[in-house]
Order: sequence, then C-alpha cells, then structure tokens
Amino acid sequence: MALVEVEGHALKLSNLDKVLYPAAHFRKAEVLDYYARIAPVLLPHLADRYLTLKRYPDGVDSTPFYEKNCPSYKPDWMGTNDMEDVTTRGVIKFCRVDSLAALTWVANLAALELHTSMARAPDPETPTMVVFDLDPGPPAGLLDCLEVGLWIRHVLADLGLETVVKTSGSKGLQVYLPLNTPATHDQAAAFSRTIAQLLEQAHPDRVVSLQRKELRKGKVLVDWSQNSRHKTTVCVYSLRARERPTVSTPLSWDEVEAAADAGDTSAITFEAHDLLDRVAAVGDLFAPALTLCQTLPTLG
Repeated sequence: MALVEVEGHALKLSNLDKVLYPAAHFRKAEVLDYYARIAPVLLPHLADRYLTLKRYPDGVDSTPFYEKNCPSYKPDWMGTNDMEDVTTRGVIKFCRVDSLAALTWVANLAALELHTSMARAPDPETPTMVVFDLDPGPPAGLLDCLEVGLWIRHVLADLGLETVVKTSGSKGLQVYLPLNTPATHDQAAAFSRTIAQLLEQAHPDRVVSLQRKELRKGKVLVDWSQNSRHKTTVCVYSLRARERPTVSTPLSWDEVEAAADAGDTSAITFEAHDLLDRVAAVGDLFAPALTLCQTLPTLG
C-alpha cells in the first residue's frame, strides 16, 4: 500500500507490483503511471461522459466485471454524472472522472478499460457524435476495417461531413462523426444504419449491417447499434484488456490510407509506452470530436 497526494487529495494505492498483463509483465504501477501521464489529453474526452468501468482486479487473464454505478466507497470529493435508468426508473450514478485525482482513483480499482457514452452529462438524450464501430468477423481483420473505414469517410465527405478515426485498441476500428449540435440517439442510429446498409449493398461480400453471427464470417460489421442511448464504446486513449497493454488510439486518415496500402497494421498499433511518445509528438488527433460542429443530415 502506498499513500500519495494527488491534487490535494490523499489516495491509497494498492498492489502496485501486481502484474495485470502477464505476457508483457505490465504491472498495476505501470497502469497508474500510464493514466497519470495521458491524463491531459484523456480527461477532456472523459470528464463529462457517462462512464462504465471494466475492471480486471486479477489481471487481463481473469474474468472482468462492468461497473456503472460509482462504488459506494468513493471519496467524498469525487462527483457523479447521474442518469435516469429508463428501464427501472432509478438513477445510475456514474463516476465523474474530471481530474487526475479521480482518474487515479478509478485506475487503482484496476479499471483498465474506460467505456463512455455518446452523450455528455447532464444531457443523456443528446449525442454529440455518431460512431461507426467496425468489427471484423474472422478471417477478416483490422486491414479489412481500414478499407471499410475509408469508404465511410468518403461517403460522409461527399455529404460535406468531416470525421475522426481511432483504433479500438483491440481488433477493430471506430469512425466518428462529430456533431456538437442538437440531435437524438434515434436520429444518430438511423443515420448510421442507413450508411451501413448502403455499404452492405455496394460491397455485400465485405460488409454486413446485421449482428447475426452466421452473416459475419469474413466480413466487417458496421455496428450502428452502438449509437443507442444505453450503449458505450471504449474511450479514446483507454487501455484494452488484451494480451499486451494496447490503447485505443486516434489516427490521421493519412495513416489509415498508408496502412491499408501497405497491407500492414503494425504502424497503427500502439501500446501504452508508445502512445505516450506519440501524443508528445503529434498531440490529440481526436480533439475535433470535442469542438467540431456539424448538422446531422436527413437521408432518404
């Protein structure tokens, strides 16, 4: 146990030598260090989102659990982003991670993965972006996702819309359409479903818009359902619970094109230590998601 002071708050950090990524011998102390150092670019994308924690107290080879309600033993100084549960009519009190101290506290829970909503608190009904979550069905892989992502980018560019893109940090890719203008989850889901269906019609051997397992072999699922009010996607800069400590990493579209042309995804796959160096060099490539204002078009 280590007692540290972070932004004036006393925090007890436990099991610092515990190995959470055995294949990489990546310890809990290194998880905490990563999140502390990435905090300046992570927190703006995290602070006012409804946050679901995916916790791995015994490491990535163990069974995790999801936690929506912030634990009852949270520090008194730590706030919550509250949302009505439309099913139970109760209130979900998500941890509000808006400071380095709060981020350190949730990281100490072995919350390796941080999953966030499309909407910002305190307005859960208004998504600020649309996500196209690209999930490959083996033997398709990340390279196939890159090509589909480029198709989505070109379709939306023809509509006068700009996009940002990031790896999932796992096996897929996520294309985001920043809005930051009034929209509903139903509108976002309908728009993304229409784009997914158009791509499926144009490339039936490469793209699928339905989640049915028997349809997905060798194709990329354009998962439009992630735009539902109750869904979350992994937050940019979050660690992933893979064999090694990979990170959901924002990319430039030039990098996506170069990797697709080369047929090699190694240059766009980043682990925690790589990602820190990268951000120091290129800054936050996902920043437009915070400020770019675009109106969601109505598609026939």
